Parts: sequence; structure tokens; C-alpha cells
Amino acid sequence: MKLGFSLPQFGAAAHRPQDIARFARQAEEMGADSLWVGDRLLAAVDPLVGYGGGDTIPRQFRAALDPFTVLTAAAGATERALLGTNVINAPWYPPALLARSFAGIDLLSGGRLLPGLGTGWSPEEYEAVGVPMAERGRRLDETLDVLDAFWSDGTVAHSGPHWSVAHSHVEVKPAQRPRPPIYLGGFAPAALERVGRRADGFLPITTVPGGPDLGRAVDRPLAAVREAAERHGRDPNALDVVLRINPDPEARVEDIATTVLEAGREHGVGHAFVDLMYLAEDVDRTLDLAERILEKVRGR
Repeated sequence: MKLGFSLPQFGAAAHRPQDIARFARQAEEMGADSLWVGDRLLAAVDPLVGYGGGDTIPRQFRAALDPFTVLTAAAGATERALLGTNVINAPWYPPALLARSFAGIDLLSGGRLLPGLGTGWSPEEYEAVGVPMAERGRRLDETLDVLDAFWSDGTVAHSGPHWSVAHSHVEVKPAQRPRPPIYLGGFAPAALERVGRRADGFLPITTVPGGPDLGRAVDRPLAAVREAAERHGRDPNALDVVLRINPDPEARVEDIATTVLEAGREHGVGHAFVDLMYLAEDVDRTLDLAERILEKVRGR
């Protein structure tokens, strides 16, 4: 089982970007297999839609570092750990710029980027970036087309409903060839269909403690993803899975380790990462939690 952790990006940690490299380096030395970022722009005071379907937004999202900045710092401080995004809200970005940013981080890290994309949930964030939220699914589909065009060998061209790219030379390509694997998140039927039709991997989520059981969090959506893959003539068993574990503030190390082990042993998950944002915002405390989780999971 590969096991990773979120990088210090939100809340109090956002005010100490100098801690990113130290956390990344020490987490890798402890044995972390991957390091992850999310994508938040703002926290509306009176949100139309709250986090996780509720009516509020966590305090930690009031301060957020740019995910590409955080990944760049982590790439320079590490040698082995995968660098993942769970998730970049792809419709916010012109895909040509997204392709360039991802390619640069993949090159800087020596081919360790694991880009995970999604569509987000905040109407206020969509309003702030000037993108109609109702177009988010169609824009994500076109973004995937543009990434394929930019990362393919040879020249680049694209003409679509939202973006056009003139026939151009773009010679900086990602280190991973033919391209980095694309992972997609989401649980709506259209999102699961897209994962099966377009993605290399799926990004399910569970909460510890008291979240959905892993059958509901992993097995059911993954079954829908694999059915979609088969309908589109793809190998359903070739799709990878990375499980995100969101511990509540009261979660114990033992709860988290149990979920990781159960996911691997009973649900076939080969890679998980733990978002430590709600448990600690001080980098030393966060590193201590990461080390204790690794020890529990790996029986050290």
C-alpha cells in the first residue's frame, strides 16, 4: 500500500510557506510515498453551497496557498515521492496554461506528477474567476482534449467551443511520456461516466471517523466507473485508484490507520493519502502525526 499526506497549504500553514519544503523532505524521509495539494480560491462568508453539501465552509479554507506554488516547493525538496493534486478545479484555468504548469512541475520533479482534476463545488469561486459554473463539465472535457494536444509529440492545435489554439510549436513536454496519468474525482453520474471514459485513475474520498463505509465510498462508485470504461471499449481493470482520507478533528491515529489498512486489504486500494489539515496546522505536529500513522500502517 502506498501512503501519502497533504502538504501544508491551508489555514495557519498558508502563512508559513517556508515550512513546505521541510515538511515535504521530512515526510519523504519517513517513508511517505506521495504528497498532495488541493485547490481553493476563497471562502464565501455566506456561501450558496457549503463544503461537503453543508451550509458552511471550513475555517481553514479562509487562507489558501496556490497549489502550483506548493507543488513546486515540494518538487525541489524531494527525490522520490509522487506529487499529486486532489483536485485542481480544471474549469477555472485556461487549459493551455494548465498544460504548461503541469509540464513544468513534472519536469522539475523528474516525472513524479500525478495530476488529479475535478470541477469544484463553490458558485462564488466560479464567479470570481469569471467562468459559468453550469459549463464546468463541458469545460473539463475540453480541458482534457487540450492537455492531450499540448502533451503529444509534434506541433499543437485545438479548436473547441471554449478555447482555440493556433497551430503552434510547444516543445516543452512533461517528463512522463506519452503524458502524465490523469486522475479524475467526482461522484455524480456524469462525473463517474467521465472517469470511465477519459481518465487513467479515480479519486474517491472517505471521512474518518463516521464517514461512509468503504463499500459506499469506494466500491460502488468504482463499479460505475468500470462499467463506463467497458462501455467505451477501455480495460476497466487498468484504472488506478487513489483514496483520499479526510480525518475529522476528533479522529485518532488508530482510526486513520485502520481505514488505510481496510481499504487495502478488503477493497483493493493500492494507494491512499491522508489530509491532515483538520488535525494540525503546525508543521511539527503535522509531521508527528504523519510519522505515527506510517508506523501504525506499516507495523513499525
